[in-house]
Amino acid sequence: MHVVVDGREVQLTNLDKVLWPKASFTKRQLIEYYVELAPILLPHLEARPLTVRRFPDGVDGVSWHQNECRRQPEWFPVFETPGRDGRLLRFCMADSEAALVWLANQAAIELHPFSWRIDAPRVPTQLVFDLDPGPPADLLTTAEVAIALREVLEELGLGAFVKSSGSLGLHVHVPPEAPLDAPKEFARDVAQALAARRPADVVAEMRKEVRAGKVYVDWLQNDPTRQTVAPYSLRGLPWPTVAAPLRWDEVEEAAATGSAARLVVTAADIRSRIDRYGDLFAALR
Repeated sequence: MHVVVDGREVQLTNLDKVLWPKASFTKRQLIEYYVELAPILLPHLEARPLTVRRFPDGVDGVSWHQNECRRQPEWFPVFETPGRDGRLLRFCMADSEAALVWLANQAAIELHPFSWRIDAPRVPTQLVFDLDPGPPADLLTTAEVAIALREVLEELGLGAFVKSSGSLGLHVHVPPEAPLDAPKEFARDVAQALAARRPADVVAEMRKEVRAGKVYVDWLQNDPTRQTVAPYSLRGLPWPTVAAPLRWDEVEEAAATGSAARLVVTAADIRSRIDRYGDLFAALR
């Protein structure tokens, strides 16, 4: 079937295909989710090239990260830039509800924008620390580390915003007043300082052999070639979880009570959170 969104024609296919079997969540619901969230999600994607993660056979099937925008309609925005080998790279962009609908119809469940915009390529507008727990460390351990990271950033005079990764970890974002002239190096120094302060549960090295039972503070996300899952993006996990902005008091409560329930947000939860809190990441648009 064809629908008109924002004055643009979009073909929709296999709307009843179940993408999340455990939740009986279909492609139709995926599209409806991104349509409903478009007003709050699009400002976080504006002018940012995307890598998308597609799940054409659902979250239990084969998936892949797609960098190249392919077979898009004529109206769909594409950012072209030369790659390291001279090959032309073509990234999808999402500038409208219609673009979100087209991507969702491709079963592009996850949206991963760059930290920079096309008007200033490779110049990040924010820093991000990806806190990734190595078992037996878990989401609660990660909450404690996120709070400690916020303290380090506050000592440097920087604000911090936190979101669920939608998976096992948390993401701490730092708004544009951070010293972004050397963002990756700055993030590395912060991660190493936190690891020195909390050697029992924090590591700033990528090597897997040193990560067991600790939270890896991934500062490499600040390389201009990296992308981080967008706030409000769904995740391709057994349940339709969301990379949802959180309040710091929710993180503090989780760490204090030993209950991570408030740090796990699903598609069914997100509307009520937005109605209650608005866009907790508005400062990072």
